[in-house]
Amino acid sequence: MTAVGRARPGDAVAIAAIYAPHVTDGVVSFELTPPDAAEVARRMADGGTRYPWLVAEDDGRVLGYAYASAFRARAAYDWAVETTVYIATAAQGRGVGRSLYGALLAELIRAGFTQAVAVIALPNDASVRLHERLGFAPVGVNPAIGYKHGRWIDVGIWQRALATLTAPVPR
Repeated sequence: MTAVGRARPGDAVAIAAIYAPHVTDGVVSFELTPPDAAEVARRMADGGTRYPWLVAEDDGRVLGYAYASAFRARAAYDWAVETTVYIATAAQGRGVGRSLYGALLAELIRAGFTQAVAVIALPNDASVRLHERLGFAPVGVNPAIGYKHGRWIDVGIWQRALATLTAPVPR
């Protein structure tokens, strides 16, 4: 049975292993060198309690992870987050991404965020389907904005409201 919960520092090894092939073999990540476990642990710690990192586990094995990060550094963006999810190749197509994202979105809503933004390298039909099933809608495309593995890559932006918009309470 798959369980979703907060990522722990010890999960950084599994997270780095899940992420590495997306960096080295694909274009869904624009990083060129996969971060090692120490760098992943640093990124997790940098999120603090404000930006959660979650893992999906089955029988103690990490199947995937999702996290939120600041959308932009300017203070006016404090109520928006960028969301990310990666699933181990062997666990894809089993609902792990939906479980992770559902838990992440629930945490973000409880934390008072109002908008979630997903940045998707295109084409990526599986990611687009996942995001749209979870209520994200396309809001734009940056054509040919990234260059990796000998080609230019478009990036689509998907957005989902997390709360009714009212004047926010300062953080």
